[in-house]
Amino acid sequence: MTELPTFTVADLEAEPVLDLPAFTQDDAVDLGLLAVAVVRERGANLAVRVELHGETVFLAMTGSTGAGNLPWLEGKARVVHRLGEASLLVRRRHEAAGTPFDQRTDVDHVRFKAHGGSVPLRVAGEVVGTLTTSGEPDVVDHAVAAETVRRFLAARTA
Repeated sequence: MTELPTFTVADLEAEPVLDLPAFTQDDAVDLGLLAVAVVRERGANLAVRVELHGETVFLAMTGSTGAGNLPWLEGKARVVHRLGEASLLVRRRHEAAGTPFDQRTDVDHVRFKAHGGSVPLRVAGEVVGTLTTSGEPDVVDHAVAAETVRRFLAARTA
């Protein structure tokens, strides 16, 4: 069995953030297609969703993923929109503070899922959307999303 990636708060804070002067629906589709390429390259079994301004712009189900992944895609993205950070970073910050997110009483845990796999898409610092993956252990979900952002940004600066 392949060892799962590990992420500390510091690791997650050091990751590149997608923050651009503009981000269009076409960019969202390109990001989604790139995510699917990363999923396939890694042999992962993931659903991929890119949402922009509250609308799903890109959705792909690979392997055995399906409708059961939709609540996870949406719940992880809600965490990003509510707290402005990657869903795994939210989870790790709560763990580091000794108050696991899933024990918060002020959160509807059916709707908000602080599990890895969703990262914010920003325009001039404002969260305008999310790239979210679901289907593997959440650290794998996050690793795929983070790698997709890295590659997307590298292609933009090349």
